[in-house]
Amino acid sequence: TIQLMNKFFLNLGKQPLANNYQKKFLKKQVKYNLKLYFNSKTKLVSISKRIPSEKMFNNKYPYKSSMSVTMKNSFKILSKEIKNKFNPNLLLEIGSNDGTLISNFKRNQVIGIEPCKNLAQITKKMKYQTYASYWNFNLAKKIKKKHKQLDLLYSANTLTHISDLSDVFKSINHVLSKNGVLIIEDPSLLECIKKNSYDQFYNEHIYLFSAISVEILLKKFDLQIFDIKNLKTHGGSLRYYIKRISNENIKISKSVKKQIHKEKKFGLDKFSIYKKFTINIKKSKSKLIKILKRLIKQKKRIIGYGATAKAVTIMNYCNIDSNIIRNFTDTTPDKINNYMPGRNIKILKYKKDILKKYDYVFLGAWNFKDEIFKKEREFIKNGGKFITHVPKPKII
Repeated sequence: TIQLMNKFFLNLGKQPLANNYQKKFLKKQVKYNLKLYFNSKTKLVSISKRIPSEKMFNNKYPYKSSMSVTMKNSFKILSKEIKNKFNPNLLLEIGSNDGTLISNFKRNQVIGIEPCKNLAQITKKMKYQTYASYWNFNLAKKIKKKHKQLDLLYSANTLTHISDLSDVFKSINHVLSKNGVLIIEDPSLLECIKKNSYDQFYNEHIYLFSAISVEILLKKFDLQIFDIKNLKTHGGSLRYYIKRISNENIKISKSVKKQIHKEKKFGLDKFSIYKKFTINIKKSKSKLIKILKRLIKQKKRIIGYGATAKAVTIMNYCNIDSNIIRNFTDTTPDKINNYMPGRNIKILKYKKDILKKYDYVFLGAWNFKDEIFKKEREFIKNGGKFITHVPKPKII
């Protein structure tokens, strides 16, 4: 039945695994057709091809949230809020990454779950209890047996990476205490569609949540949203605060109705908005290529800034290679001197004066624009310019 509800709306072409950085450029790389669907019943937006988690989240996962000042600050503020508002005895984080959030808590107050062994190793070394495994019902049973019930579960940008959402929430339900709270945050579908940021889609991002689809999903598990916050992270995210329907001690904030109203008014529950999005994306692609090719004709040198998974989607969808964008620069050690997945563009180590040799900078990490502009004041002062593709391709 799910297949019948799923309506296809956009093909982003053949895409590699977005975090599969290569030591040398391989002409033949495994790529998957990245097609986007809207489910008319659940209102979920998802990609068609599901890659086994083991292929994507392994012992070489390069993304570390501690590398970003923005993410570090966001987690610091959140941990203060959790302590003040909910004061949990025990907090469990699904997808604890390198411990950017849990390191704000005492070691006996938190448990991390991180399937990427290289990242789980980091928090284990910090003496935080970490399960180096995938979040599923078997793990939930194991955790409940050992820790009884948890009063706070948190997950950022992780649940949308897991194909079986029913198992995800069944497992959450199993360990969450009677008056427990679940907090999840993920990129906002509304912001993505508004900003034409099709780069939110790659093989790891199986779903893109809206408040509408989350509400429908939670009903099956007797859970409900009681508060929603709009965040600036990842180009616009939503943080959902969730409780059991039976817990009447927590009042439902006006923010929930407000967000759902905003999304319905925009048309996120209707297929027509996704067809419109597709038209915008095709326009965006040809406009970006036009801008870049014009600059190359004028003998301008272009570098990409932030060799992100988002940038991988753009480079592959728009068929951009090193003849157009010579290099990317990044601060992540695991990406440096490697090549962008699916493309022959080498990633250079970020240095203070790296932009000097270039005329234009393509914003691969456009969601950190403010952080980048602050850092690159010198380049801007000397007439350097940036190129972005959101909400429309332009030079800034």
